[in-house]
Amino acid sequence: MRPAFAPFRLLVLVTLALVLSACQGHRRPPPLIKPASALATPATVLDSAPLPPEALVPAPFVLGPGDAVEIDILGLPNTRRLCLVMPDGNIYYDLLPGLDAEGQTLDSLREILVSQLSEYYREPQVGVTLRRVKSRRVWILGRVNTPGLYPLDQPLTLLEGVARAGGLFTSRFSGTTEELADLRHSFLIRDGQMLPVDFRRLFNEGDLSQNVALEPGDYIYMPSSLAQEVYVLGAVNQPKSVGFKDRVTLISAISAARDVRPDARVGEILILRGSLQTPSVYLVDYEAIRRGLAPDIDLEPRDVVWVPDKPWTNLDKYARNVVNTFVRTLAANEGANFAIPGGKATIVTPVSGP
Repeated sequence: MRPAFAPFRLLVLVTLALVLSACQGHRRPPPLIKPASALATPATVLDSAPLPPEALVPAPFVLGPGDAVEIDILGLPNTRRLCLVMPDGNIYYDLLPGLDAEGQTLDSLREILVSQLSEYYREPQVGVTLRRVKSRRVWILGRVNTPGLYPLDQPLTLLEGVARAGGLFTSRFSGTTEELADLRHSFLIRDGQMLPVDFRRLFNEGDLSQNVALEPGDYIYMPSSLAQEVYVLGAVNQPKSVGFKDRVTLISAISAARDVRPDARVGEILILRGSLQTPSVYLVDYEAIRRGLAPDIDLEPRDVVWVPDKPWTNLDKYARNVVNTFVRTLAANEGANFAIPGGKATIVTPVSGP
């Protein structure tokens, strides 16, 4: 015999099912995730700035602390000495007091020595030979055969500097450089700023108007064209390069950089694409993307994603500052990796908002 409360239990279950169904009907639908899309028209394309004429004129070699010169009085035995330019800029030779050698050319130092030694010798003939250079060096890193620090013991151009580093690294199979040296993303930094040198025109087309004279402290970097990375910098929690595998979108790249900081201006993120000399600059509303109101963006290898933390008024000027920040950051990381293999220096210089 069926229990008397069975119809009542059935009624309760049906009522509960109807209530739950009504509640579910009033839930907010999940945001629509739009498929990723390619970038549209760039907001601006930076023009290639002309090289200053003086950049093509090599400066004469001048001495500095740490350099070594060999000095002798011709015709007199036992006068040959190897003399160091001391930290105070002086050299010490024979009976002479310290002579200020810093900033002197070899010829001007020879004239000073002749003048001073004339008090002790009759019409001395003085020889000055450069033996070692430590005060004037340039960095040449990347896809060259022998990357490293090179002394500027004589006037050198960019082509001559790369040749001194063994030339561009080439493939033993094809004999070409295009697959191993990414000339569109190669750069030269001087005094903290990227010089507008077009490496592709210089090395591929032989355009000597791009063959700048090197100066002490110059940093040359020629990356591998096989590198597949996207760079995420600015107001993110962990600025970094993101390895490019099958696909990288703006959301996945920023997520790899541990998301944006609280002060990030997510409505005006910059994406720089193409040559470092004339990049296309895209403005993206990341806030709309992450809220599902706009499609995500497909990135390409070598894209630079910059998340601002301050407002800007002049996009071209601001984008050039971003390029300089990017190359300084990359230079610091590659320099640290060269000095300590496997080491990394995460250095991001703030960009002002002109």
